[in-house]
Amino acid sequence: MRYLVTGCAGFIGWKVTEFLLEMGHTVVGIDNLNAAYDTQVKQWRLKQLDGTPNFQFHRSDICDRDALQQLFNTSYDAVINLAARAGVRQSVENPWVYIDTNVTGTLNLLELCRDFEVPKFVLASTSSLYGANNPLPFSEASNTDGPLSPYAASKKGAESLCHSYHHLYGIDVTIFRFFTVYGPAGRPDMSAFRFVKWISEGKPVMVYGDGKQSSRDYTYLEDIARGVIAGLKPLKYEVINLGSDSPIVLIDTIRLIEELVGKRAELSHQPFHPADVRATWANIQKAEKLLGWRPQVSFREGITALVEWYQANREWAKNIETGY
Repeated sequence: MRYLVTGCAGFIGWKVTEFLLEMGHTVVGIDNLNAAYDTQVKQWRLKQLDGTPNFQFHRSDICDRDALQQLFNTSYDAVINLAARAGVRQSVENPWVYIDTNVTGTLNLLELCRDFEVPKFVLASTSSLYGANNPLPFSEASNTDGPLSPYAASKKGAESLCHSYHHLYGIDVTIFRFFTVYGPAGRPDMSAFRFVKWISEGKPVMVYGDGKQSSRDYTYLEDIARGVIAGLKPLKYEVINLGSDSPIVLIDTIRLIEELVGKRAELSHQPFHPADVRATWANIQKAEKLLGWRPQVSFREGITALVEWYQANREWAKNIETGY
């Protein structure tokens, strides 16, 4: 098969691209390598893909319609849109770039799928859509009309456009709502990477609240990538949670990393941010039923892999900005 993967230097996009190439598919990958977080880690991921047969990389932006159109000079079996501006707090500071990338960028890709008759579209969405008032665990049928941040609102817009294009033009669409993805070479603005770096380097560890009041449904990167690829089959239109179904309390995450790194954390307590969701927990029955998907990597195994990756790459990884 031949796939267009946007955000191929991003955390999830990199691993999805790697898995597709290992399966013998051809991937055209695009990424604008923006500085939403430290680009050193994006360059490292891209380097892992360099020289792989059947992989073409284009530095391009999904907001640039003309540049995108030039990449549709070949047929694709699917477009996998993993390019996004992610992060709750950053979206409060600069909501415009989130609308540009997550809404307009998605619209550009959907229009090109329509124009060039691409039969399948996959969208990366987020558990942030579930907001503050839905019962746990979050089901795909839950109300998503109460986003707490511009990031969540932008993903709601992208999902709505996907539904419109499925209804109007018959494009087969799978939307994945990801739950706190973590693992080696992860996003340095997310808690798992930050905690590993801060504890490893003896820096204060920022904790919002007392660390016991919030929990996250951490999901390992390779499990997420397997789920995305499983969702490439025809499904008409589906929204599917990909999560671990095993939420971890924040302070327990810190204690495990302390154990694996062999250092105690110096905690710096901060007030909760109003854009943050206090807890996430995925109902994954739909993924099990439609995709035969379940997470395979335990939290301890996944955090161990992240710590080992950090230690192996510490010479340069210790200089990665975490937004601290």
